[in-house]
Parts: sequence; structure tokens; C-alpha cells
Amino acid sequence: MVDIDWDALRVAANEAMQKSYSPYSKFPVGAAALVSDGRIISGCNVENASYGVGLCAECALVSALHMSGGGELVAFTCVDGHGNILMPCGRCRQLLNEFSAEGMLLETVSGIKTMDEVLPDAFGPRQLAEYAQAD
Repeated sequence: MVDIDWDALRVAANEAMQKSYSPYSKFPVGAAALVSDGRIISGCNVENASYGVGLCAECALVSALHMSGGGELVAFTCVDGHGNILMPCGRCRQLLNEFSAEGMLLETVSGIKTMDEVLPDAFGPRQLAEYAQAD
């Protein structure tokens, strides 16, 4: 496993959070992740007057992953407007799982955890691959 510079990830997440568009909730969020090729990517939340179509920071991060060449997420952190660590919601955990490297680490409100710890028994691309190999 690669050494994770959590401080650098938090800095990137805080920089992304500063770009948040959150005029309705007044709850800016920034996210950052280390990619398997060594890049750090980030994203922020972008709200919409029609609340349900707002984008979370994790969605922006995954878009940035694909726009910048793809890869797998190795480590992830997310912060609020005060720089406090946030735990991704269930939907966002599933989104992150889709693009995670095996053993991906998340900085959570209760410490560093693996994706498997924050989304136990998840269903995603690895399970589909295992199913296809069973035929």
C-alpha cells in the first residue's frame, strides 16, 4: 500500500470547498482523493434552486477523475466549510466504491477506514467481474 499524505488531501479538499456553490444550504463541501497513478483530484458541491438536482462534492470528484484520465481511487477525504472531516452519505459511498481501488482508504470522522468498513458487503464492479468469471 502506498503512503498517503492525508495533509495534502485535506489541503486539496479545503481548496475545492472554497469553490463550492452552496447559496441555499450554506453548507460548502470539498472532497479530494489520491488516484492510483499518483494524481490528486478534487471536487465541490454545486447546488441548484431545484434542490434535488444539486451535485455533491463526490460527484464532482468522480467527474474530475474521468475528465483527467480515469484510474482508481486509493484514498479519499471530504471537508465542510470549517475544514472538519465529513463522512460521505450512503449514496456517495456507493459512488466512491464504483471507482475505488481494492483496499481504498477513507478519512472519516472516526479515523481512517477502508471502503469495505464504511460500505460492508457492497455490490459493485468487482462483484460483477466475479459473477462473469463464474460462468
